[in-house]
Amino acid sequence: ILSRKDASTTYEEPTQSALKKAKKGADGLEKKRKKAEELAEREAKEKGEAQERREKLLEQSKQLVLKEDASLPAAVKAKIGNLPALRSKRIRTAGWVHRLRDQKDIIFVVLRDGTGYLQCIFSGVVAQTYEALTLTLESTIEVVGTLQPVLEGKTAPGGHELIVDYWKVLGAAPGGEDAFTNRLNEKSDPSIQADLRHLVIRGETASAVLKLRAALLSTFRDSLTSRDILEVTPPCMVQTQVEGGATLFKFDYYGQPAFLTQSSQLYLETCLPSLGDVFCVQESFRAENSHTRRHLSEYTHLEAELAFITFDDLMDHIESVICDVVDRLLAAPGTAALIKQLNPNFSAPARPFMRLSYVDAIMWLNEHGIQHEAEDADGNVIRDAQGNPQIVDHAVGDDIAEAAERRMTDILGTPVFLHGFPAELKAFYMKKMPQQGAGPVCTESCDLLMPGVGEIVGGSIRISDIDEILAAYKREGIDPATYYWYTDQRKYGSCEHGGYGLGVERFLAWLANRYTVRECSLYPRWPGRATP
Repeated sequence: ILSRKDASTTYEEPTQSALKKAKKGADGLEKKRKKAEELAEREAKEKGEAQERREKLLEQSKQLVLKEDASLPAAVKAKIGNLPALRSKRIRTAGWVHRLRDQKDIIFVVLRDGTGYLQCIFSGVVAQTYEALTLTLESTIEVVGTLQPVLEGKTAPGGHELIVDYWKVLGAAPGGEDAFTNRLNEKSDPSIQADLRHLVIRGETASAVLKLRAALLSTFRDSLTSRDILEVTPPCMVQTQVEGGATLFKFDYYGQPAFLTQSSQLYLETCLPSLGDVFCVQESFRAENSHTRRHLSEYTHLEAELAFITFDDLMDHIESVICDVVDRLLAAPGTAALIKQLNPNFSAPARPFMRLSYVDAIMWLNEHGIQHEAEDADGNVIRDAQGNPQIVDHAVGDDIAEAAERRMTDILGTPVFLHGFPAELKAFYMKKMPQQGAGPVCTESCDLLMPGVGEIVGGSIRISDIDEILAAYKREGIDPATYYWYTDQRKYGSCEHGGYGLGVERFLAWLANRYTVRECSLYPRWPGRATP
């Protein structure tokens, strides 16, 4: 045998010490191989023996039939959320197996029914049946037993646990390869989570967001109705536009062109003479090919319209409602706990909200070096010879981009009313401010921006003069015949009025500190996603 140390040396016979060292190394590798084989054989044997014991135990367990003891006190049927008042009593409840842990001869089950979570203790014969030994996550079961406060030093959901004396499986979930945790877990790809949204919402965080959403909507309704604002239900199928035709979902309506609504504002305005101030909670639709974390193709739109108000009145009202809703949510123990769970550092926003004019915002952005991509007249990004976008300062007349707007809000760290936008950037129905100097014609419009999210509310005073609204139709190329019913509001007793729209998912994202509004909708819809 000849060997060499490296490519630059000649081949030579190995020394005795080198041969000895090599033999020792080979012997060591052989010992490790044998040891690994022995370990594998032992583990396989132990696994086989365990499987044999398991199968034997399962066969024996089939002989056990659990029956409810008729001599025990009758069980009170209740939802998990209503159990605190039934401690020390025998109760009956049902739900889904949320967590499952086997500890020697005791099985711990955390049950979920949507109203809360309940720790159940299975022991003795209760834990020895075939159903108990094969119980899987997400199976539905009914449990009966005595509800007891947890021992001092121990913890459990609700501060109590159920000592089960009888139970039964109502709907078994699969185990093995098709087990719930094999289909979905915290590390699942976002596209998988989107496909399995129906399973995602069973999780503690997703369900907490949806519960907070329900409380949020209820609280908004309470706050608005306490101000004598009446809820109405406008249509979702329309033949007019509110925010521009480019983002309309069009469909055939019995041979006529129609659209899914962008906003219910125009209909709310028609209600003022008969119903007074009104609001609605309605789905709105935007055919905008945007994939940002704050855009949805379908979202819940809370809109209100108020008569006989000024622009300052409008902003005061929006601020008052927002703060009242937050205060009510924090004052209710249930919703306060949800907010604490989802957003531990949340605190109610300080009042009054900062107010910043559009022109001042442009100056602020430039002073802080926040630039944007230059665009041509058609809204296309201008690029240099290398294909890189040109980055420029903001100028009056620019539509402040989402990224710049959000960065400004995050730096300020407080709610901000951005107001007085140029008319050319806003919808046709917004009232214009008196022009000052050579600057642009601005509108009595405002956006409420929240840190971390950006715009959550958009509002304005509406044009009340009939000639002005007709001129606005003409300027925008809108056929006034289609809007005859909207024009009539200025013809038969007009008044100064205004309103706003609040994106419920965006508000919830701010309140619950969610990264994207997609987490704040039951089944979110965005470009390319309409399932499940």
